[in-house]
Amino acid sequence: MRRYRKAKIVATLGPATSSLDAIRSLFAAGADVFRFNFSHGSHETHQQNYGFVRQVEAETGRPIAVLADLQGPKLRIGLMREPSTLVEGEQFVLDRSQELGDASRVCLPHQELFDCAEPGKTLLIDDGKLQLRVETVEADRMTTTVVTGGVLSSRKGVNVPDAVIPIPALTEKDIADLEFALRMGADWVALSFVQTAEDVTAAKARIAGRATVVAKLEKPAAIEHLEQIALQADAVMVARGDLGVELPPERVPAVQKRISRVCRQLGRPVIVATQMLESMISAPVPTRAEASDVASAIYDGVDAVMLSAESASGRYPREAVQMMDRIIREVEADPLYRNMIDAQQVSALSNRQDAVCGALRDITRTVGAKTTIAYTSSGATALRAARVRPQTPIVGVTPSLEVARRMCLTWGVHASVVPDVKDVDEMIAVASNAALTEGFASEGEEIVIVAGMPFGMHGSTNMVHVARVAKLPELARADGAIVHTFEGVPA
Repeated sequence: MRRYRKAKIVATLGPATSSLDAIRSLFAAGADVFRFNFSHGSHETHQQNYGFVRQVEAETGRPIAVLADLQGPKLRIGLMREPSTLVEGEQFVLDRSQELGDASRVCLPHQELFDCAEPGKTLLIDDGKLQLRVETVEADRMTTTVVTGGVLSSRKGVNVPDAVIPIPALTEKDIADLEFALRMGADWVALSFVQTAEDVTAAKARIAGRATVVAKLEKPAAIEHLEQIALQADAVMVARGDLGVELPPERVPAVQKRISRVCRQLGRPVIVATQMLESMISAPVPTRAEASDVASAIYDGVDAVMLSAESASGRYPREAVQMMDRIIREVEADPLYRNMIDAQQVSALSNRQDAVCGALRDITRTVGAKTTIAYTSSGATALRAARVRPQTPIVGVTPSLEVARRMCLTWGVHASVVPDVKDVDEMIAVASNAALTEGFASEGEEIVIVAGMPFGMHGSTNMVHVARVAKLPELARADGAIVHTFEGVPA
């Protein structure tokens, strides 16, 4: 099953889509990656959905990626006696007392917030609906002035936009969920509440190579450390919902574009998430503004766009995926799209591997190649090829199913599992066969192959080969594996 687009779609599973038929329908509609939201649902439900995803994968013969999204720390006030109205200009106290709150005070059960709060700093409550300005801070008591009032009820979330909160990105719940997700077989793990690069490195140390890591950028502190975080992460998510709480709304579009540019320069896939087709939770079509929002992200060259509640709990999950697929294909067919992608072209990084893939982009254009074949054992070669955004599709061929699944998140890459190879001739034959069987090239057309020598060595991208595909008889190797040949080169 070939996707006739380069940007990918991440669809969140939830109550509306926790069945084999629903997941099969979402994949047929265009979903490339399924997100498992560990803020909701039980381990049993996630395990069941994982089995359904793998069944669809087996039925279609196409690798499918699973993204486990960890909840992260949730900072909330304590319990209120009853919903109370905070009035602008009046004082309001946050303390460590477990007594029920009222219009004058409430419990704040997070010592970390007392540790980082200072006079003049801002506290946002209930997704920013209420705003408090800190006046004084003691060990277990914080006095604030209500800047924006409203009704306050129990367990509402607290945000501190202008401070780095001394709290780890992984809670005890996250650690338990992470170990479950890794045992289950998740390909990607999304890390919430990232503030510094150390949050990412700590999580990767625990994961120990069992999955790749998406750093969710949802706090202003993370934007201040953007480059360092992107370098440590394997991919980045622009979590616009939480980011939009702690940043003024007018700043979010520019921040989104900055994140996209930095990730493109560093060769990290970037996902744009939250409220992309929000109205399709309850309506069969999006607003025109939402369609434009998705299109804008695609024009920026992002790797993937994500559906949250639209596919998890909405009334029209399949239609939401189909709509996103149509928007992406419409944008990518626009000549302006290619002009904008070329205008955003990044320079090669100072290493041999990126120099090779930079040349790859020019070679495919010069020879009029139909597709690029990236032979990769770790996914790094395909990722480097995608970084330069060639005009051709990229067929990422790998002997590893796990690597093929992880490549499902990367712009322009059609992942395919192939036999392992022992030499260049076998690699060329396998690459040619992949182009033919996956429908990316026909007999007599040019393909460009990029790979690393010696095979199996991570980060060794050092070879570009131009070939003309020819449909020739299959030849059997001594070990019984079937390979293909082209232009008379024996396998």
